[in-house]
Amino acid sequence: MSGHLYPAHTRIGLPKMSFHSAAAPLVNLAEAQGGHHESLNPAVTGGSAFVILLLLLWVTTRFNRDR
Repeated sequence: MSGHLYPAHTRIGLPKMSFHSAAAPLVNLAEAQGGHHESLNPAVTGGSAFVILLLLLWVTTRFNRDR
């Protein structure tokens, strides 16, 4: 007996998938494509995302003022 309460043909649900088995194909794809591009500077990309998020926060707070 495999330790399950019900036989395999009566169990309902999807097979369990670990994080490693789910992420491994994505890692392989990223490694095959190179993963890096000369024109993408992490500091510029992160700084731009930060500025955009601050702008969205400012716009949200302007619209959310109590009148």
